[in-house]
Amino acid sequence: MSTETDKSTEQFPTISIEKELQKSYLDYAMSVIVGRALPDVRDGLKPVHRRALFAMRELGVHFNRPYVKSARIVGDVIGKYHPHGDTAAYDTIVRMAQPFSLRYPLVDGQGNFGSLDGDSPAAMRYTEARMTRIDREIVNDLEKETVDWIPNYDNSLMEPSVMPSKIPNLLINGSSGIAVGMATNIPPHNLTEVIDALIALIDNNNMTVHEIMSVITGPDFPTGGQICGRAGIREAYETGRGVVIMRALTHIEKIKEGKREAIIITEIPYQVNKASLVEKIAELVKDKKINSISEVRDESDRHGLRVVIELKKDEMSDIALNQLFTMTQMQKSFGINLLAIVNNKPELLNLKQILEHFISHRKVIVYRRTAYELRKAEEKAHILEGLNIAINNLDEVVALIKASKNPLEAKEGLISRFDLSEIQAQTILDMRLQRLTGLERDKIASDYAEIIAEIIKLKEILGNEVLIMNIIRDEFNEIKETYGDDRKTEIIDAIDEILPEDLIVPEDMAVTVTHSGYIKRNPVSLYRSQHRGGKGVTGVKNIEEDFVSNLYVASTLDTFLFFTNHGKVFWRKVYQLPLAGRTARGKAIVNLLNLADDEKIAAILPISSFEDETNQKTILMVTKSGRIKKTSLQEFARPLRKGKRALTINEGDEIIAAHVLNGEDTILLVTQKGMCIHFQESDIRTMGRTAAGVRGIRLGKGDMVVSAIVVESDNSILIATENGYGKRSPIEEYRLQNRGGKGVRGIKQSVRNGDVIAAKQVDDEVEVILIADSGKMIRMDLSTIRVIGRSTQGVRLINLDESERVVSLDSVAKDNSEDDEDLDIDGDDIATDVSSENDPVESPDETDVSESDD
Repeated sequence: MSTETDKSTEQFPTISIEKELQKSYLDYAMSVIVGRALPDVRDGLKPVHRRALFAMRELGVHFNRPYVKSARIVGDVIGKYHPHGDTAAYDTIVRMAQPFSLRYPLVDGQGNFGSLDGDSPAAMRYTEARMTRIDREIVNDLEKETVDWIPNYDNSLMEPSVMPSKIPNLLINGSSGIAVGMATNIPPHNLTEVIDALIALIDNNNMTVHEIMSVITGPDFPTGGQICGRAGIREAYETGRGVVIMRALTHIEKIKEGKREAIIITEIPYQVNKASLVEKIAELVKDKKINSISEVRDESDRHGLRVVIELKKDEMSDIALNQLFTMTQMQKSFGINLLAIVNNKPELLNLKQILEHFISHRKVIVYRRTAYELRKAEEKAHILEGLNIAINNLDEVVALIKASKNPLEAKEGLISRFDLSEIQAQTILDMRLQRLTGLERDKIASDYAEIIAEIIKLKEILGNEVLIMNIIRDEFNEIKETYGDDRKTEIIDAIDEILPEDLIVPEDMAVTVTHSGYIKRNPVSLYRSQHRGGKGVTGVKNIEEDFVSNLYVASTLDTFLFFTNHGKVFWRKVYQLPLAGRTARGKAIVNLLNLADDEKIAAILPISSFEDETNQKTILMVTKSGRIKKTSLQEFARPLRKGKRALTINEGDEIIAAHVLNGEDTILLVTQKGMCIHFQESDIRTMGRTAAGVRGIRLGKGDMVVSAIVVESDNSILIATENGYGKRSPIEEYRLQNRGGKGVRGIKQSVRNGDVIAAKQVDDEVEVILIADSGKMIRMDLSTIRVIGRSTQGVRLINLDESERVVSLDSVAKDNSEDDEDLDIDGDDIATDVSSENDPVESPDETDVSESDD
């Protein structure tokens, strides 16, 4: 029995159903993605389109040849290259022939190939087709070994893996397809604009997507119409995904002796069925959902599209038009998804990447074509060299041939006598007698000189990329002159667009963030002004040992940049943050931002405006290890919902502060152990978003940076410690040094004070808010805290219980209104220096190490 079981196991091995299903499904998915549904970024064709055009080329049905039956083309496509149904192949040919589907049709059809009204094409036995003129730019140079060839489905024939296309077909004709788990939807574009962008990118490879958009203004649909707004276009071109709003092109005409108006539709949005649109309008009129229309009729003919919508007497055309845009497909969205096959893998691309891939494709094609032509030229030169030898030794060659018993002996004799190759000897034997005339001999000599010159030129091209790019540029200019045309789709500004900011009242908000990652906003006026040393009011109720860790003050219209410990940045408007009660924690930040599992907010920066006419504004980022970096403010002007890389973070490091710099600022870094360094902004060069930065301060063992201040003149520096003590010192006490040094002592670290938790620049015109880990808040007037020297220990700022610690410090505008009932004064804490013999003041450390580490 055991032996039979072992034999059965050998014949039928045990497999995991889960693994087998997973492998089989992935194989199927990749087969659909690569082999059927998505276009190649190089020629913009799916396999079925490529095979149809190749079959037509092999049949010889070029644009200047007679039409052939569509059934003949379909038979060759499915019989030789595409092992699928005839309907799939014929539908592909039909779509490539429809001028309302493709911006630049690739098939010249004769017969009924469907209409804008959704009429089905005639059967393939009734229609005829041939290639269009632009097709030759797709299939040219196939015979010159420019692309790789692969076997067809039954290994009986070879087909090209990609076309050596000279035209950027992916962009000018677009593509759409649904694969397994992904889809593509690429709109058509204007050939002239795309070619101009390719040439511009060749001349300047550092062009940004925004600069390219000044050349490629947006999609150009074959049905014309309008695109409303540019925001969706910009988003799609920068990220690969976006939505554009298409509208029908209309105008108003007077009818019935000028007493009534009619809306005339002359162009409709892309992929909209005209008959269905007219039927929908008629239904709305019948159901009395639109009461201003008296009649709808389609007057379209071979001269163009014309739908007339007559209005009732005294009805306003603007209102009727807005109703039509809202209720019908006269206004329609087009979801752009720039997904294509790159190196046999699906990849989401932005506009510049698509252009770069096509330029790279053309470089490969031109290089392989030139190498092929060089090889052919060298072969021809080799033959001409043999003919020259024969002509120069004509009598001897004739005598040798006459003396030979057979052609083989003659060939061997020529090879041995004149050191010829077999092909040279065979060419001499095959030479006709007429080539021995004087004119023919001169022609052989001139041909040889020409071919040598061509070989030199081809070798120069292969060895110089600049010459290859010049050839590509010349080919692009030729394509533009031959096939370029004007735009059909007009791009207009977004109509009646009301931004959410237009409905928001500007108001200062106190935004609090708790230790466990909850955020909320409250009006600043909610917190009453109290004297220094007061008990404060509760700003956030202590829940499950959570406590407030950060406080920020900003306008409702400001933008918050959220910097994470991974070095990414996210965007949110202040009014988009949750508004919660004074004692509530708010909402978890992870529910507001698209954060990774182990990602948390490390620093938050309010930005009032990203406009910078001087182009000098930058964002300074500081990490706890003392690394600093500044990046142009414009790098953060265009938000992405998924966030962007702000800087590269080393392991174990994190961002602790971010500030906006104006070009001439100075920066003060304060560490946990009370060390401070003051240096010029000009000591830091501007870097890209992904740079790691440079050293700002050299830290002692166990120390880290807790605050970074952009210094303003005539302000003092307030340093607060975890035990509720702090002090104000004049900025002059912190002399300027070179970045990268150890700095000077800013406040004494003692048992009474504890570690420094934050520092802030202040003056008598502001008030400060201190927050304890219990949620207790205090708001105090800075005029009650006098300015003292840098070497002192400071004064008490807030009364804390034994278990409480200060965790955050921020400043707000002074509230001049006072309510005596709310004042809380503790006389024991009136401002005094608390230096004593029992708590000696350590003299400041004036060490200045200017060493930098870039």
